[in-house]
Amino acid sequence: MYQRSVLINLPKAQSINIEFHNLTYEVKPGIWQSKKLLLKGISGCFKSGELTAIMGPSGAGKSTLLNLLTGFQSGNIKGTIDYTSDEAGKQGWSVYKKAACYIQQDDRLASLFTTLETMTIAANLKLGSCLSKKAKEMLVDDILETLDLTKAKDTRCNKLSGGQKKRLSIALELIDNPPVMFLDEPTTGLDSSSTLQCVAMLHSLAKDGRTIVCTIHQPSAAIYEMFDHVYLLADGRCVYQGAPMNTISFFSNVGLQCPKYHNPADFMIEVVNKEYGNFNEQLAIAAAGPRSWRSAPALKPSVYVSGIINRSANDKKATVLISPPSEFERFWILLKRCNMQLYRDWSMVYLKFAINFSVAILLGLVFKDAGSDGSKTMNNLGYLTITAVYYVYTYTLPAILKYPSELPVLKKEKFNNWYHLRTYYIAFLIANIPIYILDPAVNTSIAYLMTNQPLDWYRFLMFGLTGMVIILVAESIGLLLGTMFNPINGTFIGSIITCAMLLFAGFLVLLRHMSFVMYSISYLSYLRYSLEALVQVVYGFNREKLPCPDNIIYCHYRMPSMILNEFNLTEDRFWFDICILLSYFVIFRFIGYFTLKRKLSRA
Repeated sequence: MYQRSVLINLPKAQSINIEFHNLTYEVKPGIWQSKKLLLKGISGCFKSGELTAIMGPSGAGKSTLLNLLTGFQSGNIKGTIDYTSDEAGKQGWSVYKKAACYIQQDDRLASLFTTLETMTIAANLKLGSCLSKKAKEMLVDDILETLDLTKAKDTRCNKLSGGQKKRLSIALELIDNPPVMFLDEPTTGLDSSSTLQCVAMLHSLAKDGRTIVCTIHQPSAAIYEMFDHVYLLADGRCVYQGAPMNTISFFSNVGLQCPKYHNPADFMIEVVNKEYGNFNEQLAIAAAGPRSWRSAPALKPSVYVSGIINRSANDKKATVLISPPSEFERFWILLKRCNMQLYRDWSMVYLKFAINFSVAILLGLVFKDAGSDGSKTMNNLGYLTITAVYYVYTYTLPAILKYPSELPVLKKEKFNNWYHLRTYYIAFLIANIPIYILDPAVNTSIAYLMTNQPLDWYRFLMFGLTGMVIILVAESIGLLLGTMFNPINGTFIGSIITCAMLLFAGFLVLLRHMSFVMYSISYLSYLRYSLEALVQVVYGFNREKLPCPDNIIYCHYRMPSMILNEFNLTEDRFWFDICILLSYFVIFRFIGYFTLKRKLSRA
């Protein structure tokens, strides 16, 4: 019988040093504005086994430097950035990127999952089949225990405290034992106790041999002393790089004496903010001088997230090589995650189902018997139009908000190599298929029957199929707009596009009454093909003439052939319309993938 003491021993991560020389970075804020230098020829070295703090006042270039080192930001960069390991020497960007993780300032977590579920999903996405399910559970438990998150295992991420979210963000990236970790303002929003715990944890992780680099604004004296290396920026230049204990000595060399009992970190920021005069030029020259203010780090023995599995009385320690899962395996993991998210998101499933149910009943009451009454043919055409437009609006506009709300989590996970974007994109599409089927099925089962449409089974199925295809196209357009524009502009543009598509659908203004130019534009309207398909289902396929009530003398549109002729639908084009709509779906989804990819690279 297996007993858990600690965890399976993971292989030692390689030591990676980061060196950069004469790094210059400039941006152009606007079309009419001149270029602005954010970093001005800075150099430095961040070593493994050290917790490095990039400090400086607001606008000094801290986040810019961090984003450049991680590859999160690109542009007009000059200088060199080298990533060197003892085992492999200098490495290329592609190799380095897979060995690093970037934990950003805001906690980008899936709010509907618990801490344990989030960790388990991350473990499955990162470790694959190299560890058994039991071993992964043990690994997750050990990391949560190390980061003091055991008590929050069953708490959803949106209910965690600020400190717990920070620790969980770090825990997620510790699963595959990364040798390099970047953190942007990890103490933002934390109280003094949580801040102390967070930095102490990072210091401990660094002593295990990792290269950990973080930005921090103005730490307390106790926290400042925990760092092994400080890199101080002012106006895009390095004005100090060295150990915290050497800070006072460095500044005294240029005639700046730190007051007794004064926090050295506060004193540094006061100096670079020119509260004692402008000494930034002298500090930059002194920092670039030959003298090293760095202290040699004292590494602990390599005790990475590790452990033992005990077999009865004989303890055996087995090292397992980490191999990431294939994208096919990751697809099934993401598909399961998307299904769980849909099940828990009441607004996406339950509320939408309730609204569809209510609207179907309302349409059935308003257009009662319109499908079988020869005197209500125009009313029935109104029902078909409202059905198509309802599908478009209720699936285009929410979809516009879908990707912007998930973009932060998606960007973090993709950047940290959890999966490829195409894997997530396909899993997201397939996970929503039950929704695409369920919603038109509800509408068709209720409104179709209450309005007394023809009860042929093939018409019933074709009506539901048309609704499903309309939903596919509508949501694809919404997702495309959501990846191209911000939510406000996307919602506005989506509404305008829907109105334009309805205008050229050929039912508010008949196609034969349009000019040649307007008629040509109508071929681009997906609502034209949607309404044509619905009308074909209800009045096509040689439907017999409709009965006319006894109290009405003449029903002009009791003959289905007259209706089809009126809207220029004399040919059976149902499957042609469906194929055109499916083509729209494929095209919009294909373009949406690339616009999402572009959005992620710029977000």
